[in-house]
Amino acid sequence: MAIVLMTRDTIMVLKEQDVVPFRNRVKEYAVKIKMGLVNQTKLITAASELVRNMLRYGNGGEAIIEVISKGPYTGIRLTFKDEGPGIADIPKAMQDGFSTGKSLGLGLPGTNRLVNEFDIKSELGIGTTVTIIKWANG
Repeated sequence: MAIVLMTRDTIMVLKEQDVVPFRNRVKEYAVKIKMGLVNQTKLITAASELVRNMLRYGNGGEAIIEVISKGPYTGIRLTFKDEGPGIADIPKAMQDGFSTGKSLGLGLPGTNRLVNEFDIKSELGIGTTVTIIKWANG
């Protein structure tokens, strides 16, 4: 069954001050589709981690918020695109405790656990794109 796009919003996140308005927009969409509070919290936590990674490692970028449906399910798909240095070893980056910065290395694997679908593509010298989906009723 194909995913159907219902709404799309693109937000440029170029500085720390852009994070809270972005998070608020994600929450607005989650409330609009009647996503439960626990799933809202998981989605916003995942979105916060990814948007901060985009700022920290990719010098900011583009965040796309989409309301989607697939059969009886409605959800939110978030896509984060940056033109940073890229990730050299995605499998290693997806392991708990691995970090190229001064963090705990829980961001990407933790985000993966918070959402229903997680996809990451990265090319050295080109940038990174992370797409996540959280279903409101799943």
